[in-house]
Parts: sequence; C-alpha cells; structure tokens
Amino acid sequence: MSGHVDVEPDPYADVEATLRDEFAGVHPPATVTRCVEAAHYGALEVTGCAHRGLVERIARRHLEVLALVAAEHG
Repeated sequence: MSGHVDVEPDPYADVEATLRDEFAGVHPPATVTRCVEAAHYGALEVTGCAHRGLVERIARRHLEVLALVAAEHG
C-alpha cells in the first residue's frame, strides 16, 4: 500500500477565493474563511442543504455586515 489518501476537494474553495478578492483590504482571509464556514453550516441548519450559490450569498452578506459595523466603530 502506498499510504495515499484521496482527499475530497473543498467545494467552497472557489467561493472563498472570490470573496477574498472581493473583500481584500477589508477583511483578512481568515475572516472570509470563517464566514464561508458559518454560511455553510447555517444553510445546512435552515434548508438541509448547502448549495454553492446559497453559501456564497450568505457569506457575502455576513462580510458586508461586518464591514459596516467596523466602519461605524472605526
């Protein structure tokens, strides 16, 4: 045995990349990752599935709200 383990690709890697670019200079990459993860779990909780487009919309909204709050306090 070679010890090779197939790892399933992250289905939201492209969502994270898109949002990292969109919010560059506003949020650090770790914040984007956390918002995508939260959106994924939130979509699962509410709808029972986490389609890529839904996760992206939820995460983008989270990031927009965080930016607004930061602007109000900054």
